[in-house]
Amino acid sequence: MKTLKIAIAGLFLLVANATQAQVSINVNIGTPPAWGPAGYAEMEYYYLPDIEAYYDVRASQFIYFGGGRWVRTTYLPRQYRNYDLYGGYKVVLTDYHGRTPYTYFDRHRVKYYKGYHGAPQRPYKPRPVYGYNDRHDHRDYKHYDKHHDKHDRHDHDDHHDDHRGHGRR
Repeated sequence: MKTLKIAIAGLFLLVANATQAQVSINVNIGTPPAWGPAGYAEMEYYYLPDIEAYYDVRASQFIYFGGGRWVRTTYLPRQYRNYDLYGGYKVVLTDYHGRTPYTYFDRHRVKYYKGYHGAPQRPYKPRPVYGYNDRHDHRDYKHYDKHHDKHDRHDHDDHHDDHRGHGRR
């Protein structure tokens, strides 16, 4: 009888843990974008004052007014393709939960005008570095030379008096 009670209690705990794990998975859907402000992992929306648009964290979509209606897309519209999401200020909408944050657009546009900056923000993840190339990194020539074969070095030695591409004339 005692063994049966322990087995039932164990089964109950197993079911309870499985249920809790399921809830955790559902809550964490929609991770913040790398450029999102750090410290707000559970928020649903950001308002981007400089471009008068919203970002839906759960759906990973921008929401902006275009063509006479509010549009949801994965990317910003063409006129904002060069907008710096890391550098631009993001207002975290802590008091709104729903599907249409633009319901309060008139209020947001006035309170968080273009150029608005509140408290300093750090991005959720560091800004990626594009265009980095070990071959052009002049800080570590030894590392570079170790990865070239004899043929490459031989060609380089044949042109050592040429100075083309070395920044000197």
